[in-house]
Amino acid sequence: MNFSRILKKGAGTTIEFKEIMQEKEFKTISGFSNTEGGILFCGVSDKGDIVGFDCSEESVQSITHKIVDKMGIRPVISCFEYDGKTILRIDIAKSPNPISYKGKYYKRVRNTTKKISKEELGDFFSRGSNWDGLTNDYSLDEIDEESVRRFIRNAVQKGRLVADDTADISEILHKLNLLVGGKLTNAAIILFGKDPQKYFTNAMVRVLRFKNDVNVSDRRIEGNLFCQAEEAEEAIKNSLNVKFEIKGKLTRDEVWDYPLEAIREALINSIVHRDYFKYGIQTQIKIFDDKIWFFNPGELFGGMTLEKLRDPHPSSTRNPLISEIFFKAGLVEVHGSGIHQMMKSLKDVGLPEPEFKEEFAGFSVYMMKNVYDKEYLKSLGLNRSQIQAVSYIQEHGSLAMSDFARISPGINERTLRRYLADLVDKKLIIAIGEKKGRRYELS
Repeated sequence: MNFSRILKKGAGTTIEFKEIMQEKEFKTISGFSNTEGGILFCGVSDKGDIVGFDCSEESVQSITHKIVDKMGIRPVISCFEYDGKTILRIDIAKSPNPISYKGKYYKRVRNTTKKISKEELGDFFSRGSNWDGLTNDYSLDEIDEESVRRFIRNAVQKGRLVADDTADISEILHKLNLLVGGKLTNAAIILFGKDPQKYFTNAMVRVLRFKNDVNVSDRRIEGNLFCQAEEAEEAIKNSLNVKFEIKGKLTRDEVWDYPLEAIREALINSIVHRDYFKYGIQTQIKIFDDKIWFFNPGELFGGMTLEKLRDPHPSSTRNPLISEIFFKAGLVEVHGSGIHQMMKSLKDVGLPEPEFKEEFAGFSVYMMKNVYDKEYLKSLGLNRSQIQAVSYIQEHGSLAMSDFARISPGINERTLRRYLADLVDKKLIIAIGEKKGRRYELS
């Protein structure tokens, strides 16, 4: 490298000089990745004066980790001496994937870094095609052969694939469209990779259990997508309640807070349909006492809307390779039917319909527990009279003080009003009307 010549030529589309690493320097890295690649030299002023840079191991590791964690790329970082001072060099390759910094995308225009406008983003993404179909110089050594062969056996057994699980791995991946032009796709790595997080740091599932605002358990599940689906389901089940109903003399049924069919559909949807271009956030499942929230980065895709979602609709996915492999594996039954199956399984056990939202630059599914189940009401510490009040409202639609006094004989009115106020505070019921003639309904 002839640094004197580079310095004399000055900044340009592929060269930038900075004194220190701040927010705009990370935007420059995004710009290089999305344009032609480039080199960022730190320790040089805009005028070309050599000021030096802290190239301690701690400093270099901090910069490296921030680039990897925030942007999902691994640049080559090195240090060298020039004019008696140390300079940091960051080499950024042109990325096959659009690279964002804090959710925004940048490009290089001559010697400046500019944000890609909303109008340009559509064309920008379409040039790169689907994320899962993009290829890179991954080695076949990155593939876990046993995961591939296990998938083939399962898919053949389910009648969704005709293949030989003893064939050469490259031949199998080629037939699955996961090896294109001799290069592995992103889908191949994230579906069957030994360590997908090596390249896609935030491609994981977080399962969080909230007991209160302070007591939170956080399970981060990595590995390939099949491992994530399996381990995340177990983590969710470990955070839910289950009871057993005896069916005849020799059988018993497990009854969960939510039907496992609905849990699996929401979980698989959040993995298959997430926007993997968004490197800064993970698929998240948050479990509360009264609800469970599934969130995946990326809004609805392919012209789908919240209004159309509940009606029969054709399959549309931003990750067609991942979706097809999950279908062949039997984890997706019929393309485009997941939402309907989820709604049906919840309805069949008497739970409310799920609520769907587009929020936080992603898609959310909320499942609500039956908070009026007697076992759940007992777990809240409600007494017998309060549970009777809730049951009466469920059956009759509302409750007056005279009704409450009749079904709870021997308890004075002041105490009964305190019981009802507690139910209102717990947001289980609401009060309708003035004190005289007031009635209570389910919230």
